[in-house]
Amino acid sequence: QVQLVESGGGLVQAGGSLRLSCAASRRTFRRYATGWFRQAPGKEREFVAAISWSGGSTYYVDSVKGRFTISRDNAKNTVILQMNSLKPEDTAIYYCAAKYSDIYYDGRDYNYWGQGTQVTVSS
Repeated sequence: QVQLVESGGGLVQAGGSLRLSCAASRRTFRRYATGWFRQAPGKEREFVAAISWSGGSTYYVDSVKGRFTISRDNAKNTVILQMNSLKPEDTAIYYCAAKYSDIYYDGRDYNYWGQGTQVTVSS
């Protein structure tokens, strides 16, 4: 069982930056692929970014490539999503998720979820 807690959301103007953190409860978190998903009002949940066990491989959806960076610190059981050059269309609730697998790039089967953090980008 893994408990995930997100933090770092908020309100920012277009072009600004936010840093989301995901803290995990389990010491073996290094064996869990971790991803970030988002869901905007009236839209389906979107798989945004993910990172492998080691942190050496990452996945990004096309719309955030070059603007978002995912990283992890296994010693601190933490995954970070650095979001730069934010756009109004990035507004959503962002969720951290994990799965006991290294198939990080597949958005399916993520079975541990945080409570979400709101990101709002004003134009």
